[in-house]
Amino acid sequence: MPFLEDIKVGHRRELGTFTFTADNIKTFAREFDPQPFHLDEEAGRNSLFGGLAASGWHVASVCMKLIVAEGVRARAEAEARGEEIATGGPSPGFRDLRWIKPVLAGDTLTYTSEIESVRATASRPGWGIVHSRNVAVNQRGEEVYSFLGSVFMPQRGERR
Repeated sequence: MPFLEDIKVGHRRELGTFTFTADNIKTFAREFDPQPFHLDEEAGRNSLFGGLAASGWHVASVCMKLIVAEGVRARAEAEARGEEIATGGPSPGFRDLRWIKPVLAGDTLTYTSEIESVRATASRPGWGIVHSRNVAVNQRGEEVYSFLGSVFMPQRGERR
């Protein structure tokens, strides 16, 4: 993982894709968001969504899974190259969470993350905060989900 000094505004990462099936929509909904339009095709068709819709929290959870998987992959590649590894985190939160369009059974989302800002912190010497815009688009290229995430990242040298 890069140190704060290595992170550049505008850097974009492809996080991966995920297809929302009727089965995985219902499985997630039964456990975490048991609303009728997430659990039943007919209820979904009769809702504002017009079909069986994935929970927004399901869409967000997939995003988190892909962010973590990308971080693990990048860390392994950096270790293989013999690079010094930074360990970032935790996250102080997020802003601007938006569920823009419904995600329906059969939709495949592609997730990306782009660095929007990088800054050192005054209150935590040796650390900085990185803000990333995380976005998902469906197979038609329509943006369906986004949020601005924040994470603490270490600077090179001693941290307190």
